[in-house]
Amino acid sequence: MLWPRLWPPPATSASRLFRKGPTWFRVIAPNSSKAAVKPNRFADICVLAATVTGSSLAIIDATAVNVALPAIQKGFDADITALQWVVESYALFLGALILIGGVLGDHLGRKRLFAIGVVIFAVASAWCGLAADIPQLIIARAVQGVGAALVVPGSLALLSAHFSEEQRGRAIGQWASFTTLAIALGPVLGGVLVDVASWRWVFFINLPLSVFLLIVLYAGVPESRDESAARKLDILGAILITLGLGGIVFGLLESSRLGFAESAVWAPLIAGIVLTGFFILRQKMAASPMMPLALFRSRAFSGANIMTFFLYGAMSGSLFFLPFNLMQVQGWSATLAGAALLPLILAIAIFSLGAGQVVARFGQRAPLVVGAGIAAIGFALLALPGADSAYWFGFFPGLAVIGLGLGIAVAPLTIVVMAAVAPNRAGLASGVNNSASRVAMLMAVAIFGVVMFEVYSANFETALQSVPLDPENRALIGARMVELAGMKIPAALDQHSADLVRGAVNDSFVAGFRVIALIAAGIALLSAFTAAVTIPPRA
Repeated sequence: MLWPRLWPPPATSASRLFRKGPTWFRVIAPNSSKAAVKPNRFADICVLAATVTGSSLAIIDATAVNVALPAIQKGFDADITALQWVVESYALFLGALILIGGVLGDHLGRKRLFAIGVVIFAVASAWCGLAADIPQLIIARAVQGVGAALVVPGSLALLSAHFSEEQRGRAIGQWASFTTLAIALGPVLGGVLVDVASWRWVFFINLPLSVFLLIVLYAGVPESRDESAARKLDILGAILITLGLGGIVFGLLESSRLGFAESAVWAPLIAGIVLTGFFILRQKMAASPMMPLALFRSRAFSGANIMTFFLYGAMSGSLFFLPFNLMQVQGWSATLAGAALLPLILAIAIFSLGAGQVVARFGQRAPLVVGAGIAAIGFALLALPGADSAYWFGFFPGLAVIGLGLGIAVAPLTIVVMAAVAPNRAGLASGVNNSASRVAMLMAVAIFGVVMFEVYSANFETALQSVPLDPENRALIGARMVELAGMKIPAALDQHSADLVRGAVNDSFVAGFRVIALIAAGIALLSAFTAAVTIPPRA
């Protein structure tokens, strides 16, 4: 297929985006060309602080909550499918509604929608912390996703609309770096809260952050909107994509419990695929689509979003299962499991600092290809640790290398996406790119979960054949297989048999984790290839 050559866009080129760095004295009105305004560094600081805090607030659920999942499993006696729903209910509504969240911000005011999203997110966080059972927690997480769908696109849209073209590259680099530094506290703080207090405090911690964010937002962040935006919203499109993704995810997740032969699995899968197809048709026909397909005529914009989908999918799918490996197989505390992620997060933060300068010197394609390739090596290294591995020689090398690769690639990837559109489309571009990453997480956790369960169950059933068990306990253990490494060993077993079963559980989980780590490595390589063939060397 031949891609129309629409790069660089006439209003934004890399040479102007990075040539001078931040001046702190001018902004671009979201609906106009350059407009000189009075210097206002206080507003610049407030915009950066608000967008960093908002991004951290939403993304922290991908770090702190993952560390809390084993404790949630123990507290509610939940199987792995229920735990996947705790993550997926959030990701579903975030991924499906993030597009309309960006458009709403362009229409009604980015600051206003950002604040509404923060309030919804805070209320839902309190509900998560007070949940009495797994169904309540899953529903509350879905509401959290709705709030996050307003916050996440608003963060980058506020940033891009406020800063001038000369400032924007440096500002996005600072946003990416400081956001990642804030997120670095997520898994460690989450682990400490789980060990010292309860997993519920992983959600309660969002409340003071939300209050701080609202204060900063109304203290110095100016309102911005796209005055030329159509006022009609694509509500039907939002419904179609939510139901479509929901059907696909439901079928994939429930396949672990029921198997693909059951109509309760394949019927939602087929319905989800059909509805997603209708969503695409809707975007072609709608007068005001939530995701204008014309954006994807740009080779760079399309390639960057495809790469985002692959790279974030590889990361989300593999890292979802890492805390279970560290805590349930390796026997680490939640605090240590959270701290184990620091090399990855800090490497991303450090190498994101110079994103603007890197793109200005080496072009936009080189860091994307190199970064994704390095990340692929890191994912492959995660396949090496066994059921009793030391951190420094087992998990640290893979996590550090993944962090190095993502640190090189993530911020330039964001810059490429945002540079492909005019400032008055900042909310839409941010929504599309963030949707790509969230849908990637949604699909990866579901698909990797299917792979993990299939590999785990095959290995576990084979290992269990050599363990002397009476029919009753064998049936009980088989029924608990959906708990994966969190399986409770029947109390009636003697110590020797219990040790054999626990060993089979751990070895089977490691076998599954190795497979998904290698799949993640392959997907990261695919993202590098995507960048190589779709992203021009320079804008």
